[in-house]
Amino acid sequence: MTARNAVILLACALTLVIAALVGGGAGYLARRDHATYPTALTRAATAFSTTLTLAAAIATALASLVN
Repeated sequence: MTARNAVILLACALTLVIAALVGGGAGYLARRDHATYPTALTRAATAFSTTLTLAAAIATALASLVN
């Protein structure tokens, strides 16, 4: 495995961890706001997927600037 591949793999793992933390935080805050469990889970899933979508958009923009 080259150093470039290792950096890409670590960046992907870091993005997943950050997205999971954002989703967990959103679910926690929804429950603190007295939302039901299904509503809190929906908010957490939405925050998780939005974070991954934003990370993909930023990565695409940065890739087009580098090349």
